Amino acid sequence: MPPSDALRRSIRAQAISIGLAIAPFGLAFGALCAESGIGVWEALGFSSIVFGGSSQFAAVSVLADDGTIIAAITAGLLLNLRSLAFGVSMASSLNGSFLWRAGISQLMIDESTAIGSAQDTNEMRRYGYMWGGLSVFVLWNTTTLIGVSVLSDAESLITDLGIDATIPAAFLGLIWNKLEDGVHRTIALLGSLLALILIPFTPAGIPIIAAASSIIYVRPWVTKETDNDE
Repeated sequence: MPPSDALRRSIRAQAISIGLAIAPFGLAFGALCAESGIGVWEALGFSSIVFGGSSQFAAVSVLADDGTIIAAITAGLLLNLRSLAFGVSMASSLNGSFLWRAGISQLMIDESTAIGSAQDTNEMRRYGYMWGGLSVFVLWNTTTLIGVSVLSDAESLITDLGIDATIPAAFLGLIWNKLEDGVHRTIALLGSLLALILIPFTPAGIPIIAAASSIIYVRPWVTKETDNDE
Protein backbone atom coordinates (compact mmCIF):
# COMPACT_ATOMS: atom_id res chain seq x y z
CA MET A 1 0.00 0.00 0.00
CA PRO A 2 1.56 3.34 -0.99
CA PRO A 3 2.33 5.75 1.84
CA SER A 4 -0.31 8.38 2.41
CA ASP A 5 0.19 12.07 1.87
CA ALA A 6 -0.66 12.53 5.54
CA LEU A 7 2.29 10.37 6.57
CA ARG A 8 4.64 12.31 4.32
CA ARG A 9 3.36 15.59 5.74
CA SER A 10 3.87 14.27 9.26
CA ILE A 11 7.45 13.26 8.47
CA ARG A 12 8.18 16.66 6.93
CA ALA A 13 6.70 18.41 9.96
CA GLN A 14 8.87 16.31 12.31
CA ALA A 15 11.97 17.05 10.26
CA ILE A 16 11.38 20.81 10.18
CA SER A 17 10.58 20.85 13.91
CA ILE A 18 13.84 19.09 14.72
CA GLY A 19 15.72 21.44 12.43
CA LEU A 20 14.27 24.43 14.26
CA ALA A 21 15.10 22.84 17.62
CA ILE A 22 18.81 22.71 16.79
CA ALA A 23 18.90 26.32 15.55
CA PRO A 24 20.07 27.74 18.92
CA PHE A 25 22.98 25.31 18.90
CA GLY A 26 24.00 26.48 15.44
CA LEU A 27 23.97 30.05 16.71
CA ALA A 28 26.06 29.00 19.69
CA PHE A 29 28.57 27.18 17.52
CA GLY A 30 28.94 30.18 15.24
CA ALA A 31 29.44 32.44 18.26
CA LEU A 32 32.06 30.06 19.68
CA CYS A 33 33.92 30.14 16.37
CA ALA A 34 33.90 33.94 16.40
CA GLU A 35 35.20 34.05 19.98
CA SER A 36 37.90 31.52 19.10
CA GLY A 37 39.19 33.52 16.15
CA ILE A 38 37.74 31.19 13.52
CA GLY A 39 36.47 33.01 10.44
CA VAL A 40 33.20 32.74 8.57
CA TRP A 41 34.41 30.36 5.88
CA GLU A 42 36.18 28.10 8.36
CA ALA A 43 33.05 27.94 10.54
CA LEU A 44 30.87 27.10 7.54
CA GLY A 45 33.42 24.47 6.53
CA PHE A 46 33.05 22.87 9.95
CA SER A 47 29.27 22.86 9.76
CA SER A 48 28.97 21.63 6.19
CA ILE A 49 31.78 19.07 6.07
CA VAL A 50 31.97 17.78 9.64
CA PHE A 51 28.22 18.31 10.24
CA GLY A 52 28.19 16.92 13.76
CA GLY A 53 27.23 19.35 16.49
CA SER A 54 28.94 17.75 19.49
CA SER A 55 32.10 16.93 17.57
CA GLN A 56 32.26 20.47 16.17
CA PHE A 57 31.96 22.02 19.64
CA ALA A 58 34.62 19.62 20.96
CA ALA A 59 37.08 20.31 18.15
CA VAL A 60 36.71 24.10 18.28
CA SER A 61 36.97 24.08 22.08
CA VAL A 62 40.25 22.14 21.85
CA LEU A 63 41.61 24.60 19.28
CA ALA A 64 40.45 27.58 21.37
CA ASP A 65 42.45 26.19 24.31
CA ASP A 66 45.58 26.05 22.14
CA GLY A 67 45.24 22.32 21.58
CA THR A 68 46.76 20.63 18.56
CA ILE A 69 44.90 19.85 15.36
CA ILE A 70 45.43 16.15 16.06
CA ALA A 71 43.80 16.52 19.49
CA ALA A 72 40.87 18.41 17.94
CA ILE A 73 40.38 15.75 15.27
CA THR A 74 40.59 12.97 17.86
CA ALA A 75 37.98 14.63 20.05
CA GLY A 76 35.66 15.06 17.09
CA LEU A 77 36.10 11.47 15.91
CA LEU A 78 35.37 10.06 19.35
CA LEU A 79 32.08 11.91 19.51
CA ASN A 80 31.11 10.97 15.96
CA LEU A 81 31.86 7.25 16.22
CA ARG A 82 28.22 6.69 17.12
CA SER A 83 27.50 7.23 13.42
CA LEU A 84 28.78 3.68 12.89
CA ALA A 85 25.73 2.40 14.74
CA PHE A 86 23.47 4.71 12.73
CA GLY A 87 24.95 3.45 9.49
CA VAL A 88 24.34 -0.18 10.43
CA SER A 89 20.73 0.51 11.40
CA MET A 90 19.92 2.41 8.18
CA ALA A 91 22.00 0.40 5.69
CA SER A 92 19.18 -1.77 4.36
CA SER A 93 17.02 1.27 3.67
CA LEU A 94 19.63 3.34 1.82
CA ASN A 95 20.37 1.12 -1.14
CA GLY A 96 22.07 2.50 -4.23
CA SER A 97 25.45 2.99 -5.85
CA PHE A 98 28.57 3.51 -3.80
CA LEU A 99 28.71 7.19 -4.72
CA TRP A 100 25.04 7.69 -3.81
CA ARG A 101 25.46 6.04 -0.42
CA ALA A 102 28.69 7.94 0.22
CA GLY A 103 26.92 11.20 -0.55
CA ILE A 104 23.86 10.69 1.61
CA SER A 105 25.98 9.36 4.47
CA GLN A 106 26.88 13.02 5.05
CA LEU A 107 23.36 13.34 6.50
CA MET A 108 23.92 10.46 8.97
CA ILE A 109 23.17 12.24 12.24
CA ASP A 110 21.06 11.48 15.31
CA GLU A 111 17.99 13.30 14.04
CA SER A 112 17.86 11.92 10.50
CA THR A 113 18.44 8.38 11.78
CA ALA A 114 15.73 8.70 14.43
CA ILE A 115 13.14 9.99 11.96
CA GLY A 116 14.07 7.41 9.33
CA SER A 117 14.27 4.36 11.57
CA ALA A 118 10.86 5.14 13.10
CA GLN A 119 9.12 4.42 9.77
CA ASP A 120 7.66 1.08 8.72
CA THR A 121 8.99 0.61 5.18
CA ASN A 122 12.29 1.15 3.42
CA GLU A 123 10.73 3.80 1.20
CA MET A 124 9.52 5.88 4.12
CA ARG A 125 12.73 5.29 6.09
CA ARG A 126 14.62 6.85 3.20
CA TYR A 127 12.08 9.66 3.03
CA GLY A 128 12.35 10.39 6.75
CA TYR A 129 16.12 10.11 6.71
CA MET A 130 16.51 12.53 3.81
CA TRP A 131 14.04 15.07 5.15
CA GLY A 132 15.52 14.92 8.64
CA GLY A 133 19.09 15.25 7.40
CA LEU A 134 18.44 18.02 4.89
CA SER A 135 16.30 20.05 7.30
CA VAL A 136 18.98 20.00 9.98
CA PHE A 137 21.78 20.57 7.44
CA VAL A 138 20.18 23.73 6.01
CA LEU A 139 19.20 25.22 9.36
CA TRP A 140 22.47 24.23 11.07
CA ASN A 141 24.57 25.95 8.42
CA THR A 142 22.28 28.98 8.27
CA THR A 143 22.42 29.53 12.01
CA THR A 144 26.17 28.90 12.07
CA LEU A 145 26.56 31.73 9.56
CA ILE A 146 24.40 34.04 11.67
CA GLY A 147 26.22 33.10 14.85
CA VAL A 148 29.74 33.61 13.52
CA SER A 149 28.75 36.85 11.78
CA VAL A 150 26.71 38.76 14.34
CA LEU A 151 26.58 36.98 17.70
CA SER A 152 29.03 36.58 20.54
CA ASP A 153 27.08 35.41 23.60
CA ALA A 154 24.81 32.75 22.14
CA GLU A 155 26.67 29.89 23.78
CA SER A 156 25.76 31.05 27.30
CA LEU A 157 22.12 31.48 26.28
CA ILE A 158 21.90 27.76 25.55
CA THR A 159 22.39 26.78 29.19
CA ASP A 160 20.83 29.89 30.71
CA LEU A 161 17.51 29.23 28.96
CA GLY A 162 17.67 25.45 29.29
CA ILE A 163 17.72 25.02 25.52
CA ASP A 164 20.34 22.27 25.87
CA ALA A 165 17.55 19.93 27.00
CA THR A 166 15.57 20.25 23.77
CA ILE A 167 17.66 17.95 21.58
CA PRO A 168 17.67 14.87 23.87
CA ALA A 169 13.97 15.43 24.60
CA ALA A 170 13.14 15.63 20.90
CA PHE A 171 15.28 12.57 20.16
CA LEU A 172 13.54 10.58 22.89
CA GLY A 173 10.17 11.59 21.49
CA LEU A 174 11.15 10.37 18.03
CA ILE A 175 12.30 6.92 19.18
CA TRP A 176 9.65 6.40 21.87
CA ASN A 177 7.46 4.27 19.63
CA LYS A 178 10.43 1.97 19.03
CA LEU A 179 10.29 0.94 22.70
CA GLU A 180 7.18 -1.12 22.05
CA ASP A 181 8.16 -4.42 23.61
CA GLY A 182 10.25 -5.81 26.43
CA VAL A 183 13.31 -6.53 24.29
CA HIS A 184 13.58 -2.97 22.99
CA ARG A 185 12.96 -1.47 26.43
CA THR A 186 15.60 -3.74 27.99
CA ILE A 187 18.16 -2.78 25.35
CA ALA A 188 17.44 0.92 25.86
CA LEU A 189 17.72 0.57 29.64
CA LEU A 190 20.98 -1.38 29.52
CA GLY A 191 22.52 1.04 27.03
CA SER A 192 21.51 4.02 29.17
CA LEU A 193 22.87 2.46 32.36
CA LEU A 194 26.15 1.57 30.66
CA ALA A 195 26.59 5.15 29.45
CA LEU A 196 25.77 6.58 32.89
CA ILE A 197 28.26 4.25 34.59
CA LEU A 198 31.06 5.20 32.20
CA ILE A 199 30.50 8.99 32.16
CA PRO A 200 32.53 9.77 35.34
CA PHE A 201 35.48 7.59 34.33
CA THR A 202 35.96 7.87 30.56
CA PRO A 203 36.60 10.66 28.03
CA ALA A 204 33.70 12.34 26.29
CA GLY A 205 32.25 10.17 23.56
CA ILE A 206 33.23 6.80 25.03
CA PRO A 207 29.99 6.23 27.03
CA ILE A 208 27.73 6.68 24.02
CA ILE A 209 30.01 4.51 21.87
CA ALA A 210 29.81 1.74 24.47
CA ALA A 211 26.03 2.05 24.67
CA ALA A 212 25.72 2.01 20.88
CA SER A 213 27.95 -1.05 20.71
CA SER A 214 25.55 -3.00 22.90
CA ILE A 215 22.71 -2.06 20.56
CA ILE A 216 24.70 -3.16 17.51
CA TYR A 217 25.33 -6.53 19.14
CA VAL A 218 21.64 -7.37 19.62
CA ARG A 219 20.52 -5.52 16.43
CA PRO A 220 16.92 -4.75 17.48
CA TRP A 221 16.09 -3.25 14.09
CA VAL A 222 16.08 -6.68 12.40
CA THR A 223 12.72 -7.40 14.02
CA LYS A 224 11.11 -4.53 12.14
CA GLU A 225 9.23 -5.50 8.99
CA THR A 226 11.05 -4.43 5.84
CA ASP A 227 10.08 -4.22 2.22
CA ASN A 228 11.97 -4.74 -1.01
CA ASP A 229 11.52 -1.37 -2.63
CA GLU A 230 14.54 0.52 -3.80
